[in-house]
Amino acid sequence: MARGGESLQVLSALDAAKTQWYHFTAIVVAGMGFFTDAYDLFCISLVTKLLGRIYYTDTAKPDPGSLPPNVAAAVNGVAFCGTLAGQLFFGWLGDKLGRKSVYGMTLMLMVICSIASGLSFGHTPTGVMATLCFFRFWLGFGIGGDYPLSATIMSEYANKKTRGAFIAAVFAMQGFGILAGGIVTLIISAAFRAGYQAPAYQDNAGASTVAQADYVWRIVLMLGALPAILTYYWRMKMPETARYTALVAKNAKQAAADMSKVLQTEIVEEQEKLEEMVTARSNSFGLFSPEFARRHGLHLVGTATTWFLLDIAFYSQNLFQKDIFTKVGWIPPAKTMSALEEVFRISRAQTLIALCGTVPGYWFTVALIDIVGRFAIQLLGFFMMTVFMLGLALPYHHWTTSGNHIGFVVMYAFTFFFANFGPNSTTFIVPAEIFPARLRSTCHGISAASGKAGAIVGAFGFLYAAQDPHKPDAGYKPGIGVRNSLFVLAACNMLGFILTFLVPESKGKSLEEMSGEADDSEEAEAVGSGAVRPSETQMV
Repeated sequence: MARGGESLQVLSALDAAKTQWYHFTAIVVAGMGFFTDAYDLFCISLVTKLLGRIYYTDTAKPDPGSLPPNVAAAVNGVAFCGTLAGQLFFGWLGDKLGRKSVYGMTLMLMVICSIASGLSFGHTPTGVMATLCFFRFWLGFGIGGDYPLSATIMSEYANKKTRGAFIAAVFAMQGFGILAGGIVTLIISAAFRAGYQAPAYQDNAGASTVAQADYVWRIVLMLGALPAILTYYWRMKMPETARYTALVAKNAKQAAADMSKVLQTEIVEEQEKLEEMVTARSNSFGLFSPEFARRHGLHLVGTATTWFLLDIAFYSQNLFQKDIFTKVGWIPPAKTMSALEEVFRISRAQTLIALCGTVPGYWFTVALIDIVGRFAIQLLGFFMMTVFMLGLALPYHHWTTSGNHIGFVVMYAFTFFFANFGPNSTTFIVPAEIFPARLRSTCHGISAASGKAGAIVGAFGFLYAAQDPHKPDAGYKPGIGVRNSLFVLAACNMLGFILTFLVPESKGKSLEEMSGEADDSEEAEAVGSGAVRPSETQMV
């Protein structure tokens, strides 16, 4: 058996490596996938009102058309269903075939489906919506694969001192993706609005939606393919991670050769030592074995439930920003604007929130995660999200009276800030660090899929729950209203705070220390009992 604390040289070299150019290449390559994911997932919420106007307007009615409830739920939620399936499938495949080979597949799927979703065909509303939903499901499937693979690749490439910041930097690209979605929609809608003047709906219902508006949403969706195409070549050039090649494929020679090139130092291959390591009892159990349940069962429950609870709050807020803005008077009633004016206003509001609340939170995590640790950031984030949600819900009537809207938006932006400088980042990072290499991608996929199940609950549940009990929108049943929905979300955050105590701290420890792969049987027992302690001999 491998002696406690003594690791393969190739793994020790990666753990101890100074921050180098290849780290930044890995961040950009993995991060651009995430940038694309966020753009594709969130840009749909910018154009759903436009889709309602184009395909569901009855000019005899006083208000412009909106998507019927079942169509709105499908258009908003179908990509999440695809993502959930993709996370489980590609997470499992990443452990079977290797991170690199699966990484290219997910990217191609994203490129093809981004373009296809903008080419949704048919002239009837049903035809367009059905094809849009079909391609967005498969787009989501590709995006799903990016979650476990990006996190795993980055964690396996990083050194142990700054690993948290590197994985957080990959995830932080999500913020830029959301921001880019807002800016792109803003620019395109402004250009079309200037080129094709149109009256407000109440002045001339028929002329308020120009025929060219149909191009706007298509262009916005298709541009999601661009960043993915740009990084495809670099993705294919990255070598397989040394941890996969050594610990899963059991090829010490290839791992040493790959990392010698990357780190530009000579690395000994140590095939015999690898054989000892991977044949040890602590390195042979499977996902459904009692041994896994004993050592990592609670960890997996912790990472999956906290991600689930976070995403209920995070996605219900993100997808329904435009409704909240309308309710608090940031966006005027739909009938007072033309179709393109409405898209412009929605994307402007969303861009402002992304700029002030969403993007800074991610980078606070990058800066502080290796100083204060994952655990503290996650606890603080859940706690502050609970506080701000209650701050929005308790005096809700106050926030909705005119003159107080700015205060509401500030509180709302703070909730986002603490989601991103908090559980939204940490729930992505920790599952990539605490499980064994041969199950790492699968376990991250399971945790992420649990999160997406929360996103589906948030997206569909909030759509119905937030309806006014007395005056629901057309086609909806009365709900519990926005105020009570905020109370429910605050309760989810509080529960997330409690369940965070199941998740171990991985700051400053090597991946093999966290997973027990480099330990002898006695230390492996300690990991199983939750007492994760540093190896006696620190890694070189």
